[in-house]
Amino acid sequence: MTRSAKISWDDTVLPFQLDASNIRGRVARLDGVLDQVLAQHEYPPVVEALVSEMALLTALIGQTMKLRWKLSLQVRGSGPVRLIATDYYGPTDDGEPARIRAYASYDADSIDHNAGGFSQVGTGYFAILIDQGQDTAPYQGITPIAGASLSSCAEAYFAQSEQIPTRFSLAFGHSQEADGSNGWRAGGIILQHLPSGGANVTSEEGTGEGGLLSAADLLDGDANENWNRVNILLDTVDQLELVGPSIEPAQLLLRLFHEEQPRIYDIQPVTFGCTCSDDRVRQSLSIYSAKDIGHMTTDDNQVTADCQFCGAHYILDPETLGFEAKLSEKNDPAKS
Repeated sequence: MTRSAKISWDDTVLPFQLDASNIRGRVARLDGVLDQVLAQHEYPPVVEALVSEMALLTALIGQTMKLRWKLSLQVRGSGPVRLIATDYYGPTDDGEPARIRAYASYDADSIDHNAGGFSQVGTGYFAILIDQGQDTAPYQGITPIAGASLSSCAEAYFAQSEQIPTRFSLAFGHSQEADGSNGWRAGGIILQHLPSGGANVTSEEGTGEGGLLSAADLLDGDANENWNRVNILLDTVDQLELVGPSIEPAQLLLRLFHEEQPRIYDIQPVTFGCTCSDDRVRQSLSIYSAKDIGHMTTDDNQVTADCQFCGAHYILDPETLGFEAKLSEKNDPAKS
């Protein structure tokens, strides 16, 4: 695809509702966010594609997070791509952008550069975690890896764990401008059927892969007819419309779903953002004894740590670390 200049709907999520069919959804467009996420590591193309897909899913799902809430997605697999992790931080205040970060852990020697990205994940699980802040217990839901893509894993998760019929249509890839500059673009749509009191099912009755529930198990009657009709409309979208260099999200919704009475809400900007800090690194090391800290100390009498999400590098005085620290943090020469 040809890369266009930065446009107003890049790095945004637009929520909507289809009043005629009782379906809600979001349209996401990512541009600079993906470039910053991927710039932190030199991933091979097959891993870049997986991280891009996961970041796009995170934007589409995370838009429902309230102020200061955190959503985390994780895929852990048995294949060369061992882990893909993303975080979505809800805006700190109304009108502020949400923040996204992501990274992958993989075995570079085992990656098949000629195979599809999802085949590099293997068996494992897909998880969603929601942190609502202090004094609340984090929510965690886990389902097996299923289907033929990360988006199909997310669809299976919502059907099985939340009993919410869900559908994703995604497009992402490396794009290039006429001047030779290049980067990543991604766009997608999520559809979710609002609760309808439909078919009565249990988690053991699914018709999906491995007995997991699917959208077809959760709907009947008019709800099932509405869901099928809107999904047929979604199937008419093409990749160029999804990544959106020439069509804005609201226009795309009207083009696809004008007979479904789309109601469009306020757009949510998103940006790349990381929450790592010196204090957080120290807190993570506070559970270790002086002996443990000694094993982490380099010949230069330093403890170092790197953030996998943003690449930040921390150098700390070992005597200020762990629950047996000899010096206070304020006396750490690395902070002066």
